[in-house]
Amino acid sequence: MLRRALPRRSEARRILLGTLLSAIGRGLTLPFLFIYLTDVRGLTDTRAGLVIGWYGVVTLALSPLGGTLIDRIGARRVVVPCLLIEAIGTGSLALVHSTGSALLVMTVIAIGSSAIWSGQNTILASLTDDDERQRVFGLNFALLNLGIGIGGMTSGAIVDTARPGTFQAIYLLDAVTYLMPALILLTLPGVGHRLGKRRGVDEPSPGGYLTVLRDRPFRRLVIFGLILTTCGYAQVEVGFAAYAVRVAEVNPRVVAWALAANTVMIVLAQLLVIRRIEGRSRTRALAVVGAVFAAAWLVLGAAGLVSAENAVLAALCVVLCSAIFGFGETMLSPVMPALTNALATDELRGRYNAMSSMIFGISGVIGPVTAGPLIGAANGMLWVATVVGGCLVASLVALSLRRLLTTEQDGLATTAPASPAPAPTPA
Repeated sequence: MLRRALPRRSEARRILLGTLLSAIGRGLTLPFLFIYLTDVRGLTDTRAGLVIGWYGVVTLALSPLGGTLIDRIGARRVVVPCLLIEAIGTGSLALVHSTGSALLVMTVIAIGSSAIWSGQNTILASLTDDDERQRVFGLNFALLNLGIGIGGMTSGAIVDTARPGTFQAIYLLDAVTYLMPALILLTLPGVGHRLGKRRGVDEPSPGGYLTVLRDRPFRRLVIFGLILTTCGYAQVEVGFAAYAVRVAEVNPRVVAWALAANTVMIVLAQLLVIRRIEGRSRTRALAVVGAVFAAAWLVLGAAGLVSAENAVLAALCVVLCSAIFGFGETMLSPVMPALTNALATDELRGRYNAMSSMIFGISGVIGPVTAGPLIGAANGMLWVATVVGGCLVASLVALSLRRLLTTEQDGLATTAPASPAPAPTPA
């Protein structure tokens, strides 16, 4: 299955290697930023939250510019500088000593990360054919999670709040790993250049973000993504953890186990899921994702109901919720970017991918803000009802998208059978 999922072109395989290496660095630091800012550098919880939130705001604000630059000058000229900026910013976290310096460093990191995801997706799309693109995006997601898992386990054995140097070490290591995909891209001089043809003086402009938003199928896909990520991904960091600890009353260590179960599910199931969904309707797969996410939240809701009688069962429900959610991610990760790039044109591919990545940024602002008040009402049941209902609504939106797509865009294209060879003529 791994051999089948690998892209045909060696350049694309090397880009995937860069994803794995940078993900290991991201995993080294991803779970510890809040702890580092508060327990090591002495920021209050409120100020640390402000710093992390500021990163999200800057990234979201700059993403549209990144998409425009990718279309105008090529992904290569955008991604390489962004990776270098990200490396400088991540390494500088080791020197943070105050709220002001933390805000400055997080601004630098946000500038770097604002166009990396959309740029790398654009490069991968340009190096793969339609029939393999879905598999490659799924493999990319699996490698991302594998790297984060490896990095998280490594840093978990290293960091110690009593020794600030351990945190400084992982941020410096993270900076080095961001240089890896940049170096790989620099060794591929023919990769990542501008995709759209250059316009003549009298040729009309291919358009901009308004043209992208006028694309009715893509607009419907964006609506689906906003609903699903707001009630799904955006709830993991705040809603999931808060409900598990405060309502289900499990030990915070159980939340860590649950996140580990999520990663294990993705790494083990991704290749199998890629194989199973190949040649099937992408919109139906997206609808199934909404149903799977809803099922995961229902299992978490059950943890709150049984916690008073059976703490072990509540903990199992929390871990199972995260694992089920990870299974849904294995379907979403290959289908969403593949469908986005099936709808995109070469001239606007960077903007399409930037708009797709902005979905996560917008929901990342809405989700945490709404999770707290909802969990505080009706012992968390209002939050459960909202996220379950939202995921099911997203499924309905996905099903409504089917009639707006061609068979090829929906992933159902079949190759015509070969014509029979003509009978030999008698001599």
